[in-house]
Amino acid sequence: MNDRRNRGLNGLTLMLFVIALFAILWFTNQIDQREKEISYKEFCSLIEDGEAANVLVVQNKSVPTGRVDVEVKQDVEDGSVRSLYVSDVNEIQQYLKEQGVEYEVSDVPQDNWFATAIVPSLLMLAGIFLIFFMMNRQGGGANTKAMNFGKSRARLSTENDKKVTFDQVAGLHEEKEELEEIVDFLKSPKKYIQVGARIPKGVLLVGPPGTGKTLLAKAVAGEAGVPFFTISGSDFVEMFVGVGASRVRDLFEEAKKNAPCIIFIDEIDAVARRRGTGMGGGHDEREQTLNQLLVEMDGFGVNEGIIVMSATNRVDILDPAILRPGRFDRKVTVGRPDVKGREEILKVHAKGKPLGDDVDLKQIAQTTAGFTGADLENLLNESAILAAKENRVYVTQKDIRHAFVKVGIGAEKKSRIISEKEKKITAYHEAGHAILFHVLPDVGPVYSVSIIPTGTGAAGYTMPLPEKDEMFNTKGKMLQDITVALGGRVAEEEVFDDITTGASQDIKQATSYAKSMVMKYGMSETLGLINYDNDSDEVFIGRDLAHTSRGYGEQVAGTIDQEVKRIIDECYERARHIIRKYNQVLEACAALLLEKEKITREEFEALFAELEVSEV
Repeated sequence: MNDRRNRGLNGLTLMLFVIALFAILWFTNQIDQREKEISYKEFCSLIEDGEAANVLVVQNKSVPTGRVDVEVKQDVEDGSVRSLYVSDVNEIQQYLKEQGVEYEVSDVPQDNWFATAIVPSLLMLAGIFLIFFMMNRQGGGANTKAMNFGKSRARLSTENDKKVTFDQVAGLHEEKEELEEIVDFLKSPKKYIQVGARIPKGVLLVGPPGTGKTLLAKAVAGEAGVPFFTISGSDFVEMFVGVGASRVRDLFEEAKKNAPCIIFIDEIDAVARRRGTGMGGGHDEREQTLNQLLVEMDGFGVNEGIIVMSATNRVDILDPAILRPGRFDRKVTVGRPDVKGREEILKVHAKGKPLGDDVDLKQIAQTTAGFTGADLENLLNESAILAAKENRVYVTQKDIRHAFVKVGIGAEKKSRIISEKEKKITAYHEAGHAILFHVLPDVGPVYSVSIIPTGTGAAGYTMPLPEKDEMFNTKGKMLQDITVALGGRVAEEEVFDDITTGASQDIKQATSYAKSMVMKYGMSETLGLINYDNDSDEVFIGRDLAHTSRGYGEQVAGTIDQEVKRIIDECYERARHIIRKYNQVLEACAALLLEKEKITREEFEALFAELEVSEV
């Protein structure tokens, strides 16, 4: 605000300075002209005293009036010219003859009124206008920006923009089917109105990041061929209360002018979080914006032909009022693609990337369980970058394998210097993980094992290769996950009779699994089917400010701790038993890792075929 005020004051000062300059020049000219004028008495005195060197009578012959210019002698004055305006030139001429003064007679030049009066005025006005224009540009249009502060920042996409269609959205068949109804309504609304059907006013796209929620919204607009307003939820919220609500009103006003149309609000949780959970109360800017959004979507006003689509990955924190029918009538869950969907997505992103003969997209889809569309796009892009770095014009399966590790684990830091002792500890640690991944039935098989440090800070890694998509987690699989996580620590104890801090992340992961089994999923026989979870991931500061953080007593808390410890201890003993049983494989795998630093699935599985299993 101070900068705008200073720019305004500077501009006003400049304008006043220019006006004063013009005024000074005009007054100076007038004063100079008045100083050259003399009276008739002074004229007679100059003639009679002989001080006049040259006399010029200037007369317009159409009238008797004129001007007499008298050049004063230099030895008397400074040689300047004095002027006298007379009413009758003939009398002056008669007087000069009587005095014996020679004089000349000249005609008065015709003044160009346009050149002498209009042009200077126009030039002066043009100069002032130019100054104002430059001041406005220098100020960055501050006044205009201030007037537009409450305007919507939504971007309008029309038919002339590049379209996205459902053909470009792969792997989301059920989601596209739900949205095709909206497209059909926008194309031919009469058949729905005839049977009394009402198209959903709002569609909420829910799913993890990178699953294609924004792409689906663009595809709906592209298929329907209607204007498409897109804006982020954070674009509504400002530090000034009322600005967000003003932008919501302006957005819907613009949408009414372009109806039928689609309004897409990305990351709506930035503005539509549950009310009454913060510290600001009802005067909070975000809550004011949400209130206005609720009114616009389903209030007394009519917004026929406007469909609001939104995307979020935190539907659990949205206000219940915005989720009710009449606002967001339909919730479309956009989940991670299955193996068939991943293959379709890979085919879409493989366009424009020459693939080698050894690349099998179906096999890549099978080995990328849990990947989203964005992850698969990144995988192929990293593969193309690796191919270009090696000066190849096509992507090979080797490039994709290296990109898979880079995307899943992180870039390998081969230049990092590690002591032989640390390498040996890391080799046995990762070999312990790998053996458990291979032996336990629900967690493997192993994709690759490495003792090369990664960008995440890990000294090495063991990457499993899920071969099937699973919707649910079982108790048995979770116990196996805990057992695998403890395999590295067990291997260190068995070989070195000592432990390191390298297993800290494994212990943290195993503890988290065990607590979830006991407190959230009811997998403890002692505690039964009761949820003791206290929503520790709660993002609101003020929701439970005046309440205790847990809903159970000290006795239950002690039982929870005992159950978590029991699960960890049992999985630890199971991991110890398996590691001892496959001790020869542990030694051979560690030796191979120290030799090659990184081994593949085939090399690791060959160790089990060659070595005998110890009886424990």
